[in-house]
Amino acid sequence: MTVIPKPASTVVLMDHLSRVYLTKRPKTMKFLGGVYVFPGGRLEADDYVAAESEFVKNYFSSEEFSGGHFVAAARELYEEVGIFLGVRETGDPVQIPDEKEQEYRSKLLNGEISFLHILKKEGCYLDFKDLQYFGYRLTPEGSPYRFDTRFFLAQLPNGQSPKPDAHEIADAFWITPEEALSSYEKGELPMVSPTIISLRTLLNHQKGAPLIMPERQKNKSK
Repeated sequence: MTVIPKPASTVVLMDHLSRVYLTKRPKTMKFLGGVYVFPGGRLEADDYVAAESEFVKNYFSSEEFSGGHFVAAARELYEEVGIFLGVRETGDPVQIPDEKEQEYRSKLLNGEISFLHILKKEGCYLDFKDLQYFGYRLTPEGSPYRFDTRFFLAQLPNGQSPKPDAHEIADAFWITPEEALSSYEKGELPMVSPTIISLRTLLNHQKGAPLIMPERQKNKSK
């Protein structure tokens, strides 16, 4: 029986030194346990609602995927590593106090509130310009868990630093795409194809190529 892919988003966080924030999934997780990936997860019903609200700006219109993917990317980034992409009308990033941040993230993970709830409470909005879409991957048939995942690039907002959630992440650190790929090739960092391709895409972009994943080749798990 073929498993229907679930829509999902992954977001690569990059700092001003062109390093990416790589995270390791706990070994206890059923899907990709012990593997290094970027923050992400499947879409929730509230993500679609937020995408259509007044608290989301510069809506990305596409026949290929919903604006909910952008919201999911921002939500997962906040849930997993505490980076909040909400901005003021001036475009300045919002700084949420630590105590309130812990409460928000805990309630998000428990499904008690939505990302839209936080945008409303903080009087800010999500600007899609802060999330640059650069490709997608579909989990191959035959896998017990399948996702139709859209990949985004986000710049680290000024004044913020990652605070990985201990339940979602076993290890995390900043590393350049080149160093990450080198460590993978040495067998030091276990990764899956979408992560490797994301890193190669970013590395090629830094050398002048367009920021877009190559098309997946047929009959290959790319």
